[in-house]
Amino acid sequence: MNQPSVIKQSSLTGTRTIAHSCPSCGHPELSVFYEVRNVPVHSCLMMPTQQEAIDFPCGDVVLGFCPECGFITNVEFDANNSDYSPIYEDQQSFSPTFNSFAYKLASRLIDKFDLHDKNVVEIGCSKGDFLILLCELGNNRGLGIDPSAIVGRVQSEAADRVSFIQDYYSEKYADRVGDFICCRHTLEHIHQTAELVRTVRRSIGDRLDTTVFFEIPDMGRVLTEQAFEDIYYEHCSYFTPGSLARLFRNSGFEVDDLYLDYGDQYLMIEARPVATPSTKIHPAEESLEQLVRDVETFTANIGNKLAHWTQHLQEMRSQGKRVAVWGSGSKCVAFLTTLGTKDLIDCVVDINPHRHGRFIPGIGQEIKSPESLKDYQPDQVIVMNAIYCDEIQQMLEKMGVTTEVTAI
Repeated sequence: MNQPSVIKQSSLTGTRTIAHSCPSCGHPELSVFYEVRNVPVHSCLMMPTQQEAIDFPCGDVVLGFCPECGFITNVEFDANNSDYSPIYEDQQSFSPTFNSFAYKLASRLIDKFDLHDKNVVEIGCSKGDFLILLCELGNNRGLGIDPSAIVGRVQSEAADRVSFIQDYYSEKYADRVGDFICCRHTLEHIHQTAELVRTVRRSIGDRLDTTVFFEIPDMGRVLTEQAFEDIYYEHCSYFTPGSLARLFRNSGFEVDDLYLDYGDQYLMIEARPVATPSTKIHPAEESLEQLVRDVETFTANIGNKLAHWTQHLQEMRSQGKRVAVWGSGSKCVAFLTTLGTKDLIDCVVDINPHRHGRFIPGIGQEIKSPESLKDYQPDQVIVMNAIYCDEIQQMLEKMGVTTEVTAI
């Protein structure tokens, strides 16, 4: 691992410059602007016992900003900590809200790129929900590559047209291209981002009619809203529209479209390979100057955001109020470990049944079903993602649980 060293003050307010190569463009210096120490190196590996969860390995999050391309990375990330095995549980398709989004996205991609009776490859397919949906709706054939894939988890009439490789994507799968390549919520887990995107480009070769679609969290929103719950060890790479577009252009693609979706939380890019370098700039790309301002806004306000939530949880405990967290995934882990308030929460629930009875890494809290709130009777439910508030409110009302619902 490249151990960074401080070399000088940065021109970015509230940061310091370190000698560390940018994994996206190779620039030799980054400006560190945010640090969280001793956090779990994984958020979605479900532990079978409380002690294993408490003893889970920890690492540091130290975010560095590249002044050349705008990419943001955890300079303390160690890829040796990555373990995306079948016990990695990140499936989101138990939520009607998420399923509606996925259906609309799949339908739009099928219509836009005429994905009918085509070969589709998904890099980082998780349990295969989206890949199978693309094959269902477009009568396509699919190949998913992901070490956490579980064959048969998703039941579908298209299942016999979808195959899985339980492995990390690499050069050895360069011949598995297809007509459409998608990669959703995987690039942010990859430290050497340029290496992955260029591997995809090399695999395409001269098949210039191949379409590539990537989806990742939008770092622009994280910066402007100080959304610290979206910063955690597993996510070692953070993109805004501009930095993502620059990476794809520098890797042999032309950016056809660049946009936000899912409450402006997700950043999407549609690109196609080109024979000569593209200079086409998409209107959605922010300037480096704007990105610098957003980073400075984050550094100026993050302390107040953290203090607010710490004080809130402490006050609820001192008043004898019962607080439950809805959502046991990465946002929950970041929320409680960043604040150092894991002992102030006694109840964490999740809609995903494959998480129930398991324990959260680094926190040790047992994950329970939403129905457990009937007995717990919380005074407040803190929702880890505001986009689910309406869905959760409806579930609580059906269960006869009257409580205050608030989002981070």
